[in-house]
Amino acid sequence: MKKGIIKSALAIAMAGVISFGLIGCGAKAEGDKFDEIKEKGKIVVGLNAGYAPFEFHMMENGEDKIVGFDISIAEEIAKDLEVELEIKDMKFDSLLSALTTDKIDLIISGMTPTEERKKSVDFSDIYYVAGQAMLVRAEDAQKYNSFEALKGQKVGAQLGSIQADIVAENIEDADIQLLNDVNDLILSLKSKKIEALVVEEVVADMAVENNPELAKSDYKIDFSDEGVAIAVKKNSPKLLEEVNSTIKKLQDEGLIDQFMKDANKLAATLN
Repeated sequence: MKKGIIKSALAIAMAGVISFGLIGCGAKAEGDKFDEIKEKGKIVVGLNAGYAPFEFHMMENGEDKIVGFDISIAEEIAKDLEVELEIKDMKFDSLLSALTTDKIDLIISGMTPTEERKKSVDFSDIYYVAGQAMLVRAEDAQKYNSFEALKGQKVGAQLGSIQADIVAENIEDADIQLLNDVNDLILSLKSKKIEALVVEEVVADMAVENNPELAKSDYKIDFSDEGVAIAVKKNSPKLLEEVNSTIKKLQDEGLIDQFMKDANKLAATLN
């Protein structure tokens, strides 16, 4: 009987040691992403490459490449960290879960740092401020000149985006059409499958430039949380500090505006 008690005690003690070891390993795994990135010599950035001029696909010397404003930002961060850059093109609504499960190291995809998103990830300083706009067919520019005019209509927005929330909160009885790729939403607008599309203003401008049959509505969307930031896994203050340092450097040198101008010029050649 005593022998059994001793064995049980030893088993419990061993289990405690193993548990402690697992906790220690877990703590290491949950360390600052900065150390992990430096150790592997590579940073993996997740984005959705259907959002010109932020990020988009383009053929270059017969090769399909992802280019754009956010790519320039990502390249500068990788350069400052002295690591290789890997880009992962993903569905926009899967980016947050990919970051929290370590499939990617950063999200640089024109993402607005909403309070809801801040519950699962941390955000950098704002690196670009862009207003919101309503995109319609040019022939309907006068017809759909307000949110009220779109009551009960099919209105598009990117799945998982802040624009989807804007539509839901401001257009009464809207039949919201959600797709992952903004390019597909633009095609839906052109083919009259939807009546309007809410996107960031710079994206709307680019869509109009490449599609003369479309127009940006004169309606001004009142949205206070304007601006985009880079998402970082929680509890990674060193990585967040490095990201913010790069953003500040680019802003001080006037490169943020230059990157956007360059991306706009590049996106204008798509058609």
